[in-house]
Amino acid sequence: MLIRKTTDNDIERVMEIYAHARKFMAEHGNPNQWGPTNWPPEYLIREDIKEGCSYACENDDGRIIGTFYYNHGKNVEPTYEKIDDGNWIGDENYGVVHRIASDGTEKGTGSFCIRWALEQCRHLRIDTHSDNIVMQNMLKKLGFSYCGTIYVHEDNDPRMAFEKVSHRI
Repeated sequence: MLIRKTTDNDIERVMEIYAHARKFMAEHGNPNQWGPTNWPPEYLIREDIKEGCSYACENDDGRIIGTFYYNHGKNVEPTYEKIDDGNWIGDENYGVVHRIASDGTEKGTGSFCIRWALEQCRHLRIDTHSDNIVMQNMLKKLGFSYCGTIYVHEDNDPRMAFEKVSHRI
């Protein structure tokens, strides 16, 4: 697999992947995270591309099988400034992954994307809906620690916040 920046030419495929992800989440007990609002909207993905923060995961045949948002820096995610019922592990620069999804055709796509993001910055934060058991299990398997609860602007549902700091070079 290969990670590369998403381009405007990838929009149709990326939106197909998000449609698949919404269906998958609903079928696996998580109908409310993206379903009711048809999240994420195309305009947001276009903004992510312009900002250089949208990424595509290609399989060995060059087909896009996954997509996600990645950014890093100091306080790069404003909704992470306040965390309830816990604390972040570190306060230095960190990376963040949002809107991660795959088309379900290849096992391990999500893990591959998250490992790639962690290699870029060695300190990664990510959040997910409490009903997204699939994501929670993947994060735990990858060695992320649960840190507390954060809230996003899209809705009033609390999100479980996870973090991993890797000191490996």
